[in-house]
Amino acid sequence: MDRETKERIASGELRHIAFIMDGNGRWATRAGKSRNEGHRKGAKTFEEIASYCHEIGVRHVTVYAFSTENWRRPESEVSALMRLFSSYLDTAIRRFTEKKVRVVFLGDKTPFPPAIVKKMKRLESDSSSYSDTLNIAFNYGGREEIVHACREALAAGEEISEEAVARHLYTAASPDPDLIVRTAGEMRLSNFLLWQAAYAEFYYTDVLWPDMTFADVDKACVDFLRRKRNFGGIDPNPGPD
Repeated sequence: MDRETKERIASGELRHIAFIMDGNGRWATRAGKSRNEGHRKGAKTFEEIASYCHEIGVRHVTVYAFSTENWRRPESEVSALMRLFSSYLDTAIRRFTEKKVRVVFLGDKTPFPPAIVKKMKRLESDSSSYSDTLNIAFNYGGREEIVHACREALAAGEEISEEAVARHLYTAASPDPDLIVRTAGEMRLSNFLLWQAAYAEFYYTDVLWPDMTFADVDKACVDFLRRKRNFGGIDPNPGPD
């Protein structure tokens, strides 16, 4: 990444990138491997890409790891994903806390085995004082999150408003994403950050998630920084037609 791009990111022009990590299964098929191998390769890519974003100055990163709809997959695949997730809680994700990155798990923890829930809560507690944040959406659905936030606001005796809902979202510790990146050529949100994506920029790439590189992240960042974001207003300095 060139110096100007890094400086602009460091200045706060790009605070939060969210990734829809798509393509593990297709990568496995093309490579002649099992879907579980694809998920393992995807998990390794997650660790590398999230670390890289932290290194270049992106202060908040969110990844879509497991949706509420993913429980519909074959039981053998779901079980393998749970084992992989449990292992990563002990190793890769733990390393983010050592880098002084706050780890937050987005979604409903109740369906997970108690041992996994204990690890998740321990990581969140151990890293709670850090400002740089890694949000991991696991058993997450955007519609469910909005319902959850409304229920939490009402339970707290608050009237429903945009501010009240925002305070009770799973992502309350982070600003809304500036950029949402989806891999594998798909062009949809798939129930991801529905509330938070209101003013996000979108970047789609045909690259399968396990093949995602630092150069691909650079391309997404440069593309984002070339755009003009008016948030519904009028650009005071429009370019030529």
